[in-house]
Amino acid sequence: MVTINSDRCKACGLCVSACPKNALEIDNSAPSRYGDGLAVLTGNCIECGSCYEICPDIAIEIRREENR
Repeated sequence: MVTINSDRCKACGLCVSACPKNALEIDNSAPSRYGDGLAVLTGNCIECGSCYEICPDIAIEIRREENR
């Protein structure tokens, strides 16, 4: 599961550019601490970690569930 922390995201767009599946976009109407919008998931995420790796503000978290 990918989550975006609205207290950290500055809507820089680096995660959008890094995503190989175009699963992220900047929503300029989404509330954020910085008032500039927020990165949001659009649905095709494969949890590859590209967005996590490039985020300079540590605003993205990926939690993978283990198969039991």
